[in-house]
Amino acid sequence: MFWRYAAILLIAALSGCAGTGDWSSDSAGRSDPRAAKAKRVNLKDQSVSSIYAPSSNLWIRIRDGFQMEPMNTPLEIEQVRWLSARPDYVHRSMERSSRYLFYIVQEVHTRNMPMEIALLPFVESAFVTHAKSSAKAMGLWQFMPATGKDFQLTQNVFRDERRDVLQSTDAALDYLQRLHNQFGSWELALAAYNWGAGNVAKAQKRNLAAGLPTDYLSLKMPNETRNYVPKLMAYRQIVLDPQAYGIVLPELENHPYFIAVDVEKDIDVDLVIKLAEIPSEEFHNLNPSFNKPVILSNANQQILLPFGHAEVFQENLKKYTKPLSTWTAVRIARTETVDKAAKTLGVDANALREINNIPKGMRIRAGSTVLIPKTNQHAGDISMAMAENANLSLVKPAPAPKKCAKGAKCPAAKSSKTASAAKKGGSQHKHASTGLANSAKKGTVKATSPTAKTSAASGASKIQ
Repeated sequence: MFWRYAAILLIAALSGCAGTGDWSSDSAGRSDPRAAKAKRVNLKDQSVSSIYAPSSNLWIRIRDGFQMEPMNTPLEIEQVRWLSARPDYVHRSMERSSRYLFYIVQEVHTRNMPMEIALLPFVESAFVTHAKSSAKAMGLWQFMPATGKDFQLTQNVFRDERRDVLQSTDAALDYLQRLHNQFGSWELALAAYNWGAGNVAKAQKRNLAAGLPTDYLSLKMPNETRNYVPKLMAYRQIVLDPQAYGIVLPELENHPYFIAVDVEKDIDVDLVIKLAEIPSEEFHNLNPSFNKPVILSNANQQILLPFGHAEVFQENLKKYTKPLSTWTAVRIARTETVDKAAKTLGVDANALREINNIPKGMRIRAGSTVLIPKTNQHAGDISMAMAENANLSLVKPAPAPKKCAKGAKCPAAKSSKTASAAKKGGSQHKHASTGLANSAKKGTVKATSPTAKTSAASGASKIQ
């Protein structure tokens, strides 16, 4: 079989106290240490229907794991009032969270972190996986490009792991643990996640010099950061007692929502959706990191499928006899127009532009990677080197020289300017905004995130 199936996330045997509803597995993980954290069972030998899960309420488990003390400040009360006045918005966010909360709760519990941390994506992205801030922060945890690289989240032509549910969660929790070790309190760790570790440390030094306390409530900070922890604590209050605020929480079982399947051969996204018999929207909600219509075997990727459809996918794939992938990738040897590149590759120029998001008039820079339909000349799976390092860089053609009057001196032509397909974000910080709430209300995938944070290691900030 072309695929090695593995991975019911956090599924196998119920261990520990029955009240916690923990899942664990002794199955070996893949070579990628991050992927290994997604515990699994082998679906070759065991069907999904034979796996049983505790049906206790996940909200109860979350409440039992709260460790942080309520702030009981006017800011927290204000945030609770804001949310309780918008029950529809809260309900939609809660419904979206149902796909991801079990996995996040399990990871937070495994690290013995306060369960309040599992609610942080409500503040960051309202659990919109495709959320994108104006400063190019991405995903549930809203990683900026520089901070994503700091935590080894791949960002290339084929995928952006800042949007990957498993990888971004792992990176965010690593980051928060690092900040907690540095500052000694979860309130300060959260402030640093939002504002930047360097800024929090400077604020503490200023207070020390003035003989003032250095806790979260005592530091001078931007309003955005000042409201950050109160927002999280407001969600905590609603989860603790939703009826008191007129909120109805969706029913969530203490049970995995999705199963992770390892990719052994390149496969088209459309084919996965067809074989799993799920709506396209559901697939992309669980797998928002894929940038192209093909999933690569050499990228150490996993496909997340709803719990009830993984077995359907398994059975349909066994019967499928046609090629799994219709796409491949090639590297452009010289800087040239799309039309010339298409002619050399034997593909349609318009199709080449569309699948690679190349604006008209732009040339492809030498060394760039483009996706093309498979041909006899390019029939194999995409290589590991290309899967990990693919980039697309575009350049504007030099403007045609202007005609000058006979005998007149012509001005020198301006040199061409380059444009990268994966442009770096400009501003690393952003003021508080209602853009995220508005986009979440409208059900759009782009969001303006209300917070800003900085990598403690590199000093490059990320917007959340």
